[in-house]
Parts: sequence; structure tokens; C-alpha cells
Amino acid sequence: MNVFPLKFRKNADESLIFADDAGGFFKSDVHFLERYATGRMDGADMDFLARNGHAFVEPDDLAYTSFAYRWAQRLYQPSGLDYVILVPTLRCNLSCGYCQVSRVNEGTPGFDWTVHTEKAVIQFLDGLSTESLRIEFQGGEPLLALDILKRVRNFCRDRFEKSEFVVCTNLQDVSEEAWEFLADSDTFISTSLDANRETHQQQRTGTKTKNDEFFANLRRAIRSFGKEKVSALPTLDVRALPSPGSIIDSFTEHGLHSIYLRPVNYQGFARKRFLAKSAGAEWNAFHARFIDALIEYNWEAMNPVEEYYLVHCLRRVLRSGHHGHADLRNPNILGRSYVVIDYDGSLYPTDEARMVTRIGQLDLSVGHILTGIEVDKIDALNAEASNTFHPDCVHCPYQAYCGVDLVDDLSRYGRIDLPKHMTDFCQRHIYMFDKVFELLYSDDPKVRKSLAYWVGAPEFDAGIAKVHR
Repeated sequence: MNVFPLKFRKNADESLIFADDAGGFFKSDVHFLERYATGRMDGADMDFLARNGHAFVEPDDLAYTSFAYRWAQRLYQPSGLDYVILVPTLRCNLSCGYCQVSRVNEGTPGFDWTVHTEKAVIQFLDGLSTESLRIEFQGGEPLLALDILKRVRNFCRDRFEKSEFVVCTNLQDVSEEAWEFLADSDTFISTSLDANRETHQQQRTGTKTKNDEFFANLRRAIRSFGKEKVSALPTLDVRALPSPGSIIDSFTEHGLHSIYLRPVNYQGFARKRFLAKSAGAEWNAFHARFIDALIEYNWEAMNPVEEYYLVHCLRRVLRSGHHGHADLRNPNILGRSYVVIDYDGSLYPTDEARMVTRIGQLDLSVGHILTGIEVDKIDALNAEASNTFHPDCVHCPYQAYCGVDLVDDLSRYGRIDLPKHMTDFCQRHIYMFDKVFELLYSDDPKVRKSLAYWVGAPEFDAGIAKVHR
């Protein structure tokens, strides 16, 4: 019997989490580790490992082939360019200090697509081989370029078998014409709801009057279109964190039951005003308190609530092939499945890369809409886009669930070769997966109710979380 290599990490209770390269995991203790490390495993050890997919008899037997399939399913393979972020304008009607995106004042000329740029964008979209396309309109405030949005949407509806559109709007000032545009079934709203009314006012508008306008528009959007068409994301300042309960209350008050907690990003102009480069420990502690508060809330709730990113990480642990969030793809191939087209026609591999370039830190553009993608620049980035053979990742039990974010490393440190354990990305995800396994092995019925909801199971199966004594 041959055992696939196992990696381990100690828990707070001195137990150990073991995992293999295909993401199979179990919990045991230091006594098993000693037997495994010295080659003195007994029959009970080998029987457990064989039954749970951690061992095989010979290459190409069923156990070996199953392991290889699970390992391959953990790897992300882009199918083609089917997601495009469009930035038709940098003009915005707000000036939020924490905003990561670049913007100019609402009346500033010269920061919208020109006629030539818009025509080139349409030609670019027309040349895509996909029959299903998702467009995300960013800004600035994209509703200030509503005529462009209409023309792009009309073209895509005619050109592709299926098309969807997301408008990333601050929902501050929405004209009746814009409401009519947003009402269509293929068009969705993404906005910011920064925790609670007080925090939102402080970060977004600064005045109660404008704050009232936003909340009135948010209520109208949910009432008119349904909560399924509206997503709201909080962005929080680590130096002024609201209570977890106030965030939960604010979202559930509007019928929103998915909360994606995000600290102020260390990209764009927000880096100049906020403690965002190295506040990982403070953020992780707050996130843990929030998850604990969410579990308490869900125990009595008729409609439970999720924290989007924790649930995504949970599903990454439990399911092969769960690649929905770009940051946790491995390899995180850039420029293949999605691309960003800026207001001036420049192409970027991610929206964060656009921000890094915009502040003059590093040019991460990868071409122009008039001349095409510069393949050499994309290939240079993608050469380091995998954690599979990274010397700092190969010993981590969470490697199969984790990913790579080169742009975040470049933004924070100006380099991509910093030891992983020193990066914000690694520290944040080590905490996140520690929390996932803490919950998976909890016997608390309150935890298990939330887990059942988050994984989509009528009752959470304790057999998922294997333990070897």
C-alpha cells in the first residue's frame, strides 16, 4: 500500500489537520504524525487512509486514478474569454476617500469613451468566440454614460445567444431613464452598503441628506427588481470597524442575506488614506468575531445569512471544481477568461491592475483596444500564476484550496517573490481556512446549522469531517 504525500497544520486545540494534494483531508493527532513520519503506521492507519482516498496499491488502479481526477479538478482551466469589464467613464458624482477605483469629477471632460473607442470595443466584443457573455460596467459611475451602456447592451443582445450585464453603481442619483434601463431581467445591480447607516454616511456621502437618498434608492431597487437582482458589498476601514451585529441588522433589514465583508483595498487612491497595507491581523480578528456573531444570529433566524467569502472558501474545501472567485483559482490565469477595457481603451488583466497602473506605481496594462492584447506581457504574468510548485506553498495543507494573487502582491510590495507567509494574501487565507476547519470539526449545534445552510445540505453530515484516532 502506498500513501499519497500528506501535509499537516496544528490547530489551536493541539490536534492536526492533514490534507493531500487533491484536497482530501482528515483530523488526527501527533501520535499518527509520528507513525506516518517514521514509516511505522499500523493496519488501522492504512485501512483508514485507503478507505478515505489517501492511499493506493499501484499506479493506475482505481484509487490512484480517482486521486488524479480529484487533483486535476482542483486546477482551474479557463475556457475562453466570456467576461469583460467595461469602464466607459471615469466621471463620478461622489468622491469617497476609501474608493479603490480611479475617478474624476462628474463634469470633467475627456474621461469618457470616444466614438472611436466605443466602435473598437464593439468590434472587440464581436470578435469573441463565446456564445455566452457577461459584461460588468465599472467606472467612475457608469450610469453617467447611460447612452453607451444602452448601445453596448443592445449589441450584445443581438450578437450573443446569452448575455448578462452588471452595473456597478453607487445608487446615489438615479434618473428615471436609468431605472428603466436597470429594470430589464438580464441586467443586475452591484452597489456598496458600508455596514450601517452611520458608517455608510461617514465613508460615502458625509451628509445625512445624501445618505437618505442612497437608502431610498436601495429600497426602491430591491422592491422593484427583487433582492436576487441587487448585490450590496460593505467596504470597511480597519481603524473604525462597526459592530458585527449592526452589519447583520443593516443587511437583513433590506432583505439581503449574503454579506461579502471586505477591508479597504490597498489599490488605487485608497492606499494614501487608509491603513490597508499591513492590517491583516486586525482584519482577521474582526472577521472571526463577525462569523461567530453570524452563527448566533442564524440559530434563531428563519432566513439564515452567509458571509460570502467564508462560504466560498468552505465550498473550495468540500468540492473540487469550485472556481467561481478569481482570487482563489489555481493557476490564476490572467487575460484568458476575462479582461478589463478602460475609459481610454487600455486593456488590463484585472480591475486591480488598472488601479495599480492608474496611480503610477507600475504599468500593468496588457495592450490597447485598437492594437490588441500584448501576449508577451500576459505570458510574463502567468509564468508565476500557480501555487502548485511554489516552494512556500508545497508544504501547506491548504494548498489545494488556495490560489495566487500576483496583482495584490505587486500593489503591496512592488514584487512577487516575497516569501508567501509574509504576504497579506497568505496570512488572510491561512486564517480563513483555519476558521473553515474549526467550523467543520465543531460539535456545536449552532455551528452545524449554519454549515448546513452554507453548504446547501438539509442536515450537515458529520461524516464529511473525517477523524482518525
